[in-house]
Amino acid sequence: MSERIGIVGGGLLGLSCADRLQKLGHTVTVFEAAPHFGGLASAWKLGEITWDRFYHVILLSDGYTHALLKELDLSSAFVGVETKTGFFTDGRLYSMSNSLEFLRFPPLGLVSKLRLGLTIHHASRVKNWKALEQIPVVDWLRKWSGKRTTEKIWLPLLRAKLGESYRVASAAFIWATIARMYAARRSGMKKELFGYIHGGYGVIVERYSAKLRERGVELVANAPVRQITSGPIIELESGESHKFDRVICTSAPPLAVKLVPGLTLVERTKLDDLTYQGIVCVSVLLKKPLSRFYVTNLTDDWVPFTAVIEMTALVDPAEFGGRTLVYLPKYVAPDDPLFAEADESIRERFLAALERIYPDFQRSDVLAFQLAKVKHVFAVPTLNYSERVPGMATSVAGVYLVNSSHIINGTLNVNETLQLGEQAVGRLL
Repeated sequence: MSERIGIVGGGLLGLSCADRLQKLGHTVTVFEAAPHFGGLASAWKLGEITWDRFYHVILLSDGYTHALLKELDLSSAFVGVETKTGFFTDGRLYSMSNSLEFLRFPPLGLVSKLRLGLTIHHASRVKNWKALEQIPVVDWLRKWSGKRTTEKIWLPLLRAKLGESYRVASAAFIWATIARMYAARRSGMKKELFGYIHGGYGVIVERYSAKLRERGVELVANAPVRQITSGPIIELESGESHKFDRVICTSAPPLAVKLVPGLTLVERTKLDDLTYQGIVCVSVLLKKPLSRFYVTNLTDDWVPFTAVIEMTALVDPAEFGGRTLVYLPKYVAPDDPLFAEADESIRERFLAALERIYPDFQRSDVLAFQLAKVKHVFAVPTLNYSERVPGMATSVAGVYLVNSSHIINGTLNVNETLQLGEQAVGRLL
């Protein structure tokens, strides 16, 4: 039987749910607080170019993403590239793009390198990810990689992604990260190519939104929601109220708790107990490249950002008018002081760090510098996470919560988000 379904949140998760619900014959309306759709996959104008607010990559093994590209007639716009990886440690920049360079990597001895390689190989073959949920990630890494490799390589990378929350993360986090990168190899490919779409994710979101509208899905932007009550009813900040047969809220748990006042104390406690990570991501448009590496991992603790993502090492510079696009992300807790720090202060600290890492970099090379901040991006996979994550159905009749915390045995990326949309609709209906 056809139902009227309201969706709160117009990111790719909300659009994915709307897509599948409409195909099942339901009437769907999506409310988005921002003036644009796409959420973390949305685009913005940076200087004279338009590109993604946050960095994204498409792997050949990202089946749900490629299925969407095919449906949107965008498969021909996909470009796969073999990229290089850098490693900045002890004040020096090294290439870690192949096995020979790995063996020559000075900061680790031969035994440490072998144990590091063994750790990655072993994780790529683990089938029972649930067992890893019961083991602290640091304990597991020390067991397989040894103390020196863990202290020198793994801990800086864990802190960069999880902050101090790495202390409560399970080994499933490392497994999920490695598993995605090895997905193509398990299907017979020798190596995984990174890829992108001509024009960036903004093209995907724009095409997706247009297709949904053509099929009758109502997409309402600039429509912040005040609360979701029994009925179920979506009340907008504007004062409008809309009644539905079901409502799906895709907001992160800390916001969902505020939007659905009818949740029980037990439900609120489970949602509040989730450990979330946020991100402050700097986009810098430069006159010339910094290096030949797409990703440069950083282990020195004085560096104020997580990594250097040189998008132009992946994307054809012609997409940016011959300029270089670099992302400088910093993953932090939602209450981190970085969210309150003045933009000019962040600019000064981040550019000063680039000068130390890249001696040839000059501030006169900077054409544009912008910050994107999101306090709740993904939930940290803590011990026994799959048993602790709240369900999608709530005690408020007809109201469901679906968000990134429900990505249980994976890492947050577009492919996992699209997969979650399909799984959620199947489970809810």
